[in-house]
Amino acid sequence: MSVGGIAGLIAAVAFVLLVGALAYPLIKLGKVLDEARVTVRGLSDGALPLLSEVTTTVASTNAQLGKVDTITNNVAQVSTNVSALTALFAATLGSPVVKVAAFSYGVRQAISGRKSRKR
Repeated sequence: MSVGGIAGLIAAVAFVLLVGALAYPLIKLGKVLDEARVTVRGLSDGALPLLSEVTTTVASTNAQLGKVDTITNNVAQVSTNVSALTALFAATLGSPVVKVAAFSYGVRQAISGRKSRKR
């Protein structure tokens, strides 16, 4: 073996060690990428049913809000009707009742005035 052969052998061994040293991190990186792929697949498998449930929930909520809107409109109509009924009641009975109350007050005052004059 000549000096050139020994140098070539040392260079070949060094190259093998270098390739071996670089192969280990590449194998580890491959395992990390496999785990990342499995994780992403699990997330996408779990996200699709979740999105379906969210869509169902939003549709159900919209239906309930429609019902609440109907109820709110009905309550507003009832409130308007009660207000109109109160105004009608006040107009119909309010004036005569006030007149009767004023008349009865006047009669009481007149009677009490006559009693005080007699004394």
